[in-house]
Amino acid sequence: MSWTKYAQELAEQTTDPDSRWRRPVSEVPRHLLMPRWWEPVEAGGWGLQVGAQDPELWFRRAYGSTSVVTSVGGLHADHAAPDDVPTGRATSSATLTELVVKMLRHARINAEHDLLDIGTGAGGLTAIACRRLGAEHVTSVDVDEYLTRAATDRLAAMGLAPEFLTLDATGPIPGSYDRIVATVAARPVPVSWLKALRRGGRLVTTIADTALILTAWKDPDGGATGHVQRDWAGFMVTRHGPNYPAGPDHLFKIARESEGEEVRTYRYPVADIREHWETWSMLTITVPGIEIDFEERPGMRVAHLVHPDGSWARAEAERYEPPTVHQSGPRRLWNDLERIRNWREVEGGLPLFGCTARIDPDGVIHLSRGRWSETIGG
Repeated sequence: MSWTKYAQELAEQTTDPDSRWRRPVSEVPRHLLMPRWWEPVEAGGWGLQVGAQDPELWFRRAYGSTSVVTSVGGLHADHAAPDDVPTGRATSSATLTELVVKMLRHARINAEHDLLDIGTGAGGLTAIACRRLGAEHVTSVDVDEYLTRAATDRLAAMGLAPEFLTLDATGPIPGSYDRIVATVAARPVPVSWLKALRRGGRLVTTIADTALILTAWKDPDGGATGHVQRDWAGFMVTRHGPNYPAGPDHLFKIARESEGEEVRTYRYPVADIREHWETWSMLTITVPGIEIDFEERPGMRVAHLVHPDGSWARAEAERYEPPTVHQSGPRRLWNDLERIRNWREVEGGLPLFGCTARIDPDGVIHLSRGRWSETIGG
C-alpha cells in the first residue's frame, strides 16, 4: 500500500490550501511512527494491534481522525505480547494530526526559529516540524527513554535527525528556544519552560485537567503574557516516570455504593461534563483535583464526582430528567457544578475562552476577563 496518497489526504483534511504546514504533513509517513498500538476491547482494558498484520486498518488509524494510544500503564505496544490486556491509563499516543497542526499554528513559527517540542510521544509533531524548519532547528524531549530512542530511529529512517533528549520536562531543560510547543499538559507552567524560552519567544501549551490552550509571549521579567485561545485541545498530563500515580478508585467506589449525607433533586440533567469543554475547564479550575466518571445505561444516566479531600457526589436520572444527587464530604461538588452551569445559562457563556493570561516567573498563572479572575498554582 502506498502511504503518500493517505498522507496527502490527511494534509488536505488538516490544513488550509495556503498553509505552510500542508506540505510537511503530506511528507511524513505517519504509519512508521506507530507500527503497533492499543485499542479498547469490549471486556475492558486494551487489546494489541499490529500494523503489519492488517495494513488496511494500520493506514486508517495512522492517517485517521483520532489519536492512537501506543502505551498503557507504561507498557508500550512495541513491547507487548499478543495476549497482553493492560487496564491502566494511556501513557503515550500518536497524537491526532489535526491537534498537532493546531498547536504548531498557534506557535506562529517562522523558518529561522528554534523549536522545543515537549512530549515526543510517537514523534509526529517533531517529524512535521523538521520537514518545515529543518531538523537542526528542532529539539524534542520526553520523560520516557524508549519513546525518544524509538523516535530517533524512526525519524532517522525518514532522513531526519533532530535532537532528542530524555528528561523530566518539569525539571531543568538545556538550551534556549524561540518557540516552545507542549503536547503534554501542565499546571502551573513549569519554571524550566519559561527559563528555556528566549526573550520575546512564544509558548503554546494546555493547562492540565482542562481543554484550554494557553499561548503567551516571554516578558523581560522572566514571566509571559498572553491569552487562553478561543480554541480547545486535550493532552495527557506531564508525568515523572513510566506511569501515572494511582487514581482515586477508592473514592469512586464510595461514590457508587454510599447513600450520602445529603440527598436531593437538582435542576440540570446528568451529562458527561468532560465533553462540555468550557464547563469542565471552569470546574477543574475552581475546584482543583476534581475528577468525574460518567456512564449511560438504557434509560439511565449516572455521574460521579470525587475530590482528594474526600468529597463525592453521585447524580442519577432517567435521561434528561432532573437528577437525584447524593453527596458527602467537606464540600458539595454537585453544587459547584450547578453554579457554573447556571452562570453559563444566565450569561450566555463562561469567561475562559479569550481571557487574558499572565504567567509569573515562578509559573503561577493568572487568568482574568472583566470582573472575573482566577489564579492557577498560587
